[in-house]
Amino acid sequence: MNQTFKALVVRQDGANFTRSIEQRNISELPKGEILIRVHFSSLNYKDGLSCSGLRTVTRHYPHTPGVDAAGIIESTSNDRFKVGDHVVVISFDLGMNTSGGFGQYISVPADWVMPLPKGLSLRESMIYGTAGFTAGVAVNLLEKQNIFPDSGPIIVTGASGGVGSVSVAILSSLGYSVSASTGKKSAEGFLKKLGASEVLDRKSVDDDSGRSLLKETWAGAIDSVGGNTLVTILNSTKMNGVVLSVGLVSSAKLDATVFPFIMRGIILQGVAASENSMSIRKEVWSKLASTWKPKKLENLAVDCNLESLNSKIDKIQTGNLKGRVVVDMRS
Repeated sequence: MNQTFKALVVRQDGANFTRSIEQRNISELPKGEILIRVHFSSLNYKDGLSCSGLRTVTRHYPHTPGVDAAGIIESTSNDRFKVGDHVVVISFDLGMNTSGGFGQYISVPADWVMPLPKGLSLRESMIYGTAGFTAGVAVNLLEKQNIFPDSGPIIVTGASGGVGSVSVAILSSLGYSVSASTGKKSAEGFLKKLGASEVLDRKSVDDDSGRSLLKETWAGAIDSVGGNTLVTILNSTKMNGVVLSVGLVSSAKLDATVFPFIMRGIILQGVAASENSMSIRKEVWSKLASTWKPKKLENLAVDCNLESLNSKIDKIQTGNLKGRVVVDMRS
């Protein structure tokens, strides 16, 4: 198909990586089963890494990032879908080594494509995006481990980020008492608006006493920071509590003891959004579109278009972004 479209393209120039909006041709896209006209995308931390040239995320340049996309099918060779279907694609290899949602078209395998959940608009699905889906998987795991609102407070670290902010919004809407930990003093009002019961400075969740066990405080945790923050949370979690690791903003290292596990029966589990089966994806998305959908979903996001995306990427790379960014790709 000889048709051009706009896309953000990252190019390598020696040790530098530059970003610009370019005209691309649909014929340049990979030979996928389904061609989708992207209406909305969203900005995730992994997109910032791809834009910076991190080879563990993106191996070859030039490249169009965007791990999320929501749009309408323009052509399909798979009979599970039809032209005109509203669909969502998140994670898999989209935006990593496959041309992503920061282009107005994507071409992908059918197994990556999910019908837009009933109860969500295309834009709302991108308020969630990969970050929101990851938060949903984490909340789902808490419930499956019988951690409910009456179990006690939940701590969410990196609370002003994508996964953290959606976690705060979902948990508070379900009736949990949420302690939101952040390093951004300016984020307190934002997090309170999402429903956080209290906002903690991240230093208060970074114990350096060397003690193996601390006061039992939280029934569960969703941690995107890692390092000593994760150790502090493990040491502060109540008997039979559940700690979910979703990121490593501070450190990938875990210098912990076994005491929280053998003395309090703590469960530590990792959350990997890209490794979930389509059945789990549909289960979580169904909840995100209905019973888990926060009334304050709009409070999570700001909007931008492709032309103004660069400044948002700069902010996510330096840790200065709050909440979610929805990218309107229709212009």
